[in-house]
Amino acid sequence: MDIDSLNPEQIIADMAAALRTLLASQEIADPLMVGIYTGGAWVAQRLHRQLGLENPLGTLDISFYRDDFTRVGMNPQVKPSLLPVSIEDRHVILVDDILNTGRTIRAALNELFDYGRPASILLAVLVDRGGRELPIQADVVGARTRLAAGEHIKLHGPLPLRLSRVGVAR
Repeated sequence: MDIDSLNPEQIIADMAAALRTLLASQEIADPLMVGIYTGGAWVAQRLHRQLGLENPLGTLDISFYRDDFTRVGMNPQVKPSLLPVSIEDRHVILVDDILNTGRTIRAALNELFDYGRPASILLAVLVDRGGRELPIQADVVGARTRLAAGEHIKLHGPLPLRLSRVGVAR
C-alpha cells in the first residue's frame, strides 16, 4: 500500500460510517470521544464533527504515562489532558492516528482510568501498521498496512491532513 497516496479525509469519512454502524449495533447513543495528542486529536476532531456528537471532544496527552519515555525522552510540548465531562459509566471512543505496538493505547487507557471507570471503550485508529507488542486491537480501522523494521508512518496536519512514510529501511 502506498502510504503517500492515502487520503486521510476520505479514510476518516469511512471511519465515521463504520463508527455509526458499530454504535448503533451496540445501542450506544451518547458516547464521549477522546483523541490522543496530536494526530489522534486531529482525527478525533473530524470524526466528532462528522458524527455530530453532542458531548464536547476530550483530549489526552499520555506523555507521563508512557513506559518508554526514558528511552525516547519527554515530549517537549506536553499539553494538559482535557476531559470536559466525567467518564464514569460513559461509553468512550478513544481515537489515535497510528496503531503500532499498542503502547500508546495502553498509556491512554491508564490515564483514562485515572479519571474514572467508563462503561466501555471503543478504539478507532486511522492506520493500523502492525507490529503489535501488546494484545490491543482497534474496533474501527481506517487503513491497514505492514511496514519493514525501521519504517514508520507519520500524520502531518492539522490542515491539511497528510500521511507519509518516514525512516524508510534500506
